[in-house]
Amino acid sequence: MDVSEKHGGSDRARFETLLDSVIEPVRRFLARRVDAATADEVLGEVMVVLWRRSDEVPPGEEIPWAVGVARRQLANALRSMRRRERLVARIITLDPPSHTRGETEAVEPRTDLVREALGRLSARDAEVLRLSFWDDLGVSEIAIVLGVSPNAVSLRLHRAKRKLAATVRKMHEGDGHVAAGGENTDDDR
Repeated sequence: MDVSEKHGGSDRARFETLLDSVIEPVRRFLARRVDAATADEVLGEVMVVLWRRSDEVPPGEEIPWAVGVARRQLANALRSMRRRERLVARIITLDPPSHTRGETEAVEPRTDLVREALGRLSARDAEVLRLSFWDDLGVSEIAIVLGVSPNAVSLRLHRAKRKLAATVRKMHEGDGHVAAGGENTDDDR
């Protein structure tokens, strides 16, 4: 066996080990943000980056590093989707369809509430909350994903939690869901 074959084998083994450790957290990260087809497409792009750059992954930081790659690949995919949507909107304006189809999607009320509240926050605040609670990353891991210091993440996370709580309170003012003491009257068990 020559040196190039041996080197190629170690690259493959390193990639497979890396992929085994990060695939599910990255898949969950993407699934919480976009539809299944887009998530699969972006996951494929992430795997290409991991293959090309597997030797650059810091030991012990595989998951946050891979989530950071997924975050950037997802941003690229979402930009492309927005461009396509603008194009479709222009086409529909010029040549509207003969009929429209109304589709409704049943969403669990609390999930809908959280998504709506997150949608009212800045993208920066919503992202740090998603990384912490949806993706179960710690402060140091979020720092790697976002490319900032752990102290900055702690501060952003603290502020984002306060903003989210205030947003939820504002959404429910006067509808009977929030008691006078600020506690939720729904059973949280």
